[in-house]
Amino acid sequence: MKILIADDDPQILRALRVTLTARGYEVVTATNGTQAINAAIACRPDVFMIDLGMPELDGIQVIQALRGWTTAPILVVSGRAGAADKVEALDSGADDYVTKPFSIDELLARIRALTRRAQGAGAEPVTRIANTTIDLAAKSITRTTPTGSEVVRLTPTEWEMLEILVRNAGKLVTRHSLLTSIWGSEHVTDTGYLRLYMAQLRKKIEPDPGNPRYLLTEPGMGYRFQPETGHHDGPA
Repeated sequence: MKILIADDDPQILRALRVTLTARGYEVVTATNGTQAINAAIACRPDVFMIDLGMPELDGIQVIQALRGWTTAPILVVSGRAGAADKVEALDSGADDYVTKPFSIDELLARIRALTRRAQGAGAEPVTRIANTTIDLAAKSITRTTPTGSEVVRLTPTEWEMLEILVRNAGKLVTRHSLLTSIWGSEHVTDTGYLRLYMAQLRKKIEPDPGNPRYLLTEPGMGYRFQPETGHHDGPA
């Protein structure tokens, strides 16, 4: 099992690499947020251990970027003990939080619990909204019609945006996270891209695009895929 550890403290990196390698884990390390994202893309780890206080991109930005394309468990290991820091990390997509200094036995137990949970998650999700089925594994969308069914065709960018939202169903996905994951960090202010592609997705998926029920806007923050009915929101 491969673990990516991102921390700017070389002593912690060294100690964790030795400890985890001795227990059979394959360890990849990064000393800043940019390195962490690049290593994640190159190595596809099974588990992430992320410090919050890193240079270049901080831990929250790294978590948000990772959650754009991976569901692998993320364990925050940080010296920040405040409740607000923990809430922000968990809301951004982290699965668990350990405060420094930590017990190695506790850390290993948290890793085991996260990997068991991930293995139990099973197959890629199939989501149904109204008369439309979204199958992430097959990368297909079909809509039931009075005469049978039809395929809903998306562009690659539309699909990438929808997949990010569906994988984070019920959670806010920030504009920063979407822009970074799809177009790169140099486009984090280009919110017009998001409005354009969200409008196109709604036309293709929402029963009433002008009054979306599933692809919701969180004003000033981002978007949320809400598979359940009963929550209405206006267009972007």
